[in-house]
Amino acid sequence: MALELPASLSPSKVSTFTDCALAFRFSSIDRVPEPPSVPATKGTLVHAALERLFDLPAPNRTLPAALTALDQAMDALRVEPDFTGLTLDAEAEGRFLDDAEQLVRRYFDLEDPTTITPIGLELKLEASVGNLRLRGIIDRLELDEQGGLVVTDYKTGRVPHQNHEQGKLGGVHFYALLCERLFGQRPARVQLLYLAEPLAIITTPTEQSIRGLERKVTAIWKAVERACETEDFRPKPSKLCDWCAFQAYCPAFGGNPDDARTAAVDLVASVG
Repeated sequence: MALELPASLSPSKVSTFTDCALAFRFSSIDRVPEPPSVPATKGTLVHAALERLFDLPAPNRTLPAALTALDQAMDALRVEPDFTGLTLDAEAEGRFLDDAEQLVRRYFDLEDPTTITPIGLELKLEASVGNLRLRGIIDRLELDEQGGLVVTDYKTGRVPHQNHEQGKLGGVHFYALLCERLFGQRPARVQLLYLAEPLAIITTPTEQSIRGLERKVTAIWKAVERACETEDFRPKPSKLCDWCAFQAYCPAFGGNPDDARTAAVDLVASVG
């Protein structure tokens, strides 16, 4: 019996399938819930704070306003499962908040937000490539001085090693493809803002890079279709396994992949 195809591909799903096909199955097909993590929840908080900052009129986008936005975002996050599930004690919560504040402060070392003209924040985009649906959320879409589109993606983790940098840029080119499909305009540039360093990695999408990405996601989708048809999603052990939430179900660690579906079904039943 073939496995059900996922409804769409996103940059994160493409990355997961490339890194480990079995992890892709667990997350996108079996829909096994992953426990919240401090890095991911911290990223959610900082993204929410910057979204609030850019909701303000340009002259008001100051550092004190950004820190106020961070406090407001934290008040909203505090009751969410992504935060409550971390079960942080007072000391750990203090470190969490200090780290988030440092990331927000370092953002101001990268650019002056009063000069930015955003036209979309946390913008959800969806487009078709053949029979494939592509979906993505752009952290910030803006206009440059010449009226060109600029795609900006905030990163709260470490800057990738040079060997992995193109893979990270591939995610932003994914957004460039969505913009081209939906707005009929290729972005003038796409940029990753690594707040922890801080460092900006900027590139200009070209016809070649967009078509290359289109071919890549089409090939990945075909591989997903084959894997679903044959129920053959193989693990790809690597250093990423150290942070994988699915080790209990992975045969590389003595687990049974079929147990993942059972766990997901049982969880849905308990919630219902």
